[in-house]
Amino acid sequence: MSKQQIFFGTNNANKLVEIQHILGENFEILSYKDFPPFDVAETETTMQGNAALKAKGFYDFTQLPCFSDDSGLEVSALNGEPGVYSARYAGESSNAAANMAKLLQNMEGKSNRNAQFRTVIAYFDGKEMKFFEGIVKGKIIVEGIGTGGFGYDPIFVPDGYEKTFAQMESGEKHAISHRGIAVRAFADYLLR
Repeated sequence: MSKQQIFFGTNNANKLVEIQHILGENFEILSYKDFPPFDVAETETTMQGNAALKAKGFYDFTQLPCFSDDSGLEVSALNGEPGVYSARYAGESSNAAANMAKLLQNMEGKSNRNAQFRTVIAYFDGKEMKFFEGIVKGKIIVEGIGTGGFGYDPIFVPDGYEKTFAQMESGEKHAISHRGIAVRAFADYLLR
């Protein structure tokens, strides 16, 4: 039996390994490295909109079933910021440290520290678009702790835990993370 090929719009090798592990041997996950260079601009104002835009654009280019994800941190006291702009919160050419610094500055003096990480996966097979979502709720702490993970992980403590995502082993984080939840829901759909 041949494997079903699916394109995943990412350059992140760790994401590819994680997805391949979850989906198992019935699927062959292809990515940017398997095609000539191309990209789809994220011009939508919502995570769902960006994920759908990318999945459709990837399908148009590859003619394979495609999925993409968009993720972000949503902070209650900041009216959901940085949200869809999480990766570029401190500006288009900003990095994780600058984004975290801006977020912590904007959180100064705020007692409501509630936040959530959210991932939306869009899957397009040429006929139908499907969405899968993962959310993990938690709190923003006042300074970064830990060296693991990426992005806002050093300042986010998930509910029910006393350590940040950046302090967790990768397996522990993936088991409860927003991306892990969304990927498992997507995998359940594909493997049904």
